[in-house]
Amino acid sequence: EGNHRVTQLTRAARQVVARRYQRPPSRTLAMGMSNGGYLVRWQLENHPELYDGGIDWEGTLWRTEGPNLLTFLPPALRHYPAYAAGGAGAEEAHRAMTAAGYPAGSEFLWPFHHQYYWDLTQRIYREELDPEFDGATEAGTPFCAPGTPACDADYVYAERPEAVRKAVAKIALTGRIGKPLITFHGTYDVLLPISRSSDVYAQLVRREGRGHLHRYYRVEAGTHVDSLADAFPGRVRPLVPCHRSASAALERWLDHGVRPPSSRTLKLPAGADPAKLLTYCPLTG
Repeated sequence: EGNHRVTQLTRAARQVVARRYQRPPSRTLAMGMSNGGYLVRWQLENHPELYDGGIDWEGTLWRTEGPNLLTFLPPALRHYPAYAAGGAGAEEAHRAMTAAGYPAGSEFLWPFHHQYYWDLTQRIYREELDPEFDGATEAGTPFCAPGTPACDADYVYAERPEAVRKAVAKIALTGRIGKPLITFHGTYDVLLPISRSSDVYAQLVRREGRGHLHRYYRVEAGTHVDSLADAFPGRVRPLVPCHRSASAALERWLDHGVRPPSSRTLKLPAGADPAKLLTYCPLTG
């Protein structure tokens, strides 16, 4: 019910501002990260009249026929253990991981995401959208081995009943944004792989003829969790500075008509030390 609740919250916030200051707000912006980024996209698609613009930080993508979380998380759960174990099956498992969208070069981030994110995220969303998969069990069996009955590692979205796609359709995105939107996403995101999420969403926006309302910045070496920049200094680029730059760019776009730089990949600055990366993310590349 997140989409409905954000709509309610926006309307309530606008009313409170108008009552307190005796005039309506001059700007209403939506900004969010991950699931919050998805909510921004959905609001600008479905209730653009409530907003002047938004910023989508690595938003989740839901598409009825995929890609979505239920199409790329199960392959990670299925193949990562074989990759991590090494041996004869490791190379084939690695190919399966990259084919599912997890980019080569990001392997150092896979252990953390296997331990904390992939399994939990898959089971939570699958239970909400496809509760019949595991019968009476609540949200499956954590870290079950492939071949275990009703194991989420073996989940195949394309083979599930039509009712599952109907459930996803209720939350699916279209790309039909009605107000300016800035999206940024790290190329080393291994919870929501960029090739299966924001790359696809940017294509949807263009396909719907809304490209003039959208700017999309692919941030080299950015990942889903900024705290990993501390664990891997110099190898992971924090995205908070990119959010600051996007916020300033959106303000200039709305207030002065200055369009942000064209969509592009923001390269990891050569020789930049971790301290600089904490404050530096120009949208010019």
